[in-house]
Amino acid sequence: MPQHDWLTARPIAHRGYHDMNKAIFENTMPAFERAIENNLAIECDVRLSADGKVIVFHDDDLSRLCSRPDTIEALEASEIDGIRVGTGEARIPRLEALLEATDGRVPLVIELKAGPSDPDVFARAVIAGIAHYQGPLALMSFAPSLLAALKRAGAACPLGLTAGGHDGKSFEAHRETMRIGLDFVSYYYDDLPNDFVAGLRDSGVPVITWTVRNERARQITFQYADQMTFEGFDPA
Repeated sequence: MPQHDWLTARPIAHRGYHDMNKAIFENTMPAFERAIENNLAIECDVRLSADGKVIVFHDDDLSRLCSRPDTIEALEASEIDGIRVGTGEARIPRLEALLEATDGRVPLVIELKAGPSDPDVFARAVIAGIAHYQGPLALMSFAPSLLAALKRAGAACPLGLTAGGHDGKSFEAHRETMRIGLDFVSYYYDDLPNDFVAGLRDSGVPVITWTVRNERARQITFQYADQMTFEGFDPA
C-alpha cells in the first residue's frame, strides 16, 4: 500500500518521546514536542470525556499518572484540562492541542482506548476532531467495536488493528477483524514471527510493532515487521 509508506518511514515514539516518566511524561505536550523536534512519528492514546471531548490519555483511570482515582470518561474536559501529569507542570492534553502542535510535521498514529464510551459516539467525535487535519494520520484500536464504528462513521484515514497473540484462536479473531477493511496492523513484537503477520506482509499490509524497549525487540521488529513503536532509548 504505497499510499501508506509514511506509516513505516520513521520510528514511532510510544506515547510521545518521553523519558520513561522521569521528567518528560508520556502522552503530554513536552513528549510530543520532543518527538517533533527529533523528526519521529508519534503514537498516542485517546479517550472520550463525559462531555464528548477527545482527550489524550492511556490508562483506565488517573491513579498511576495523576494520583487520583477518577476516569477520563467520568470528567468533563474543563475539569481534565487542569490535571497535572506526573511531577511536572504538564497537563492532560486534548487531541486538538496535539494536532495544532504537530501540524503535519511528523506522522500521528492515534489509538482509541476501549472503555465505557459508546463506540459510535467516540468514533464520530474523533473523526470530527481530525476532519480538517492535513498531515499524515492513522487511527487504530485493540477493540473491533471501535474499528467498526470508525468505518461506519466514514473514517477517511488509514485504520489499523492493535493486536497480539500467537495461537490459532487469536489469528482467527484478528482475520475476522481485518475484514472490516483495515489498512495496517500494530502487533506485539514478542508474538512474532507468526503466520497471521507473515500473510499480511505478503499481501502488502504494513506491520508495525509495540512496544520496543531493547535491542532484541528491535531485531525482531526489523526481521518480521516494517517499523517499531519504541520507548526508552534514542532510535538513532
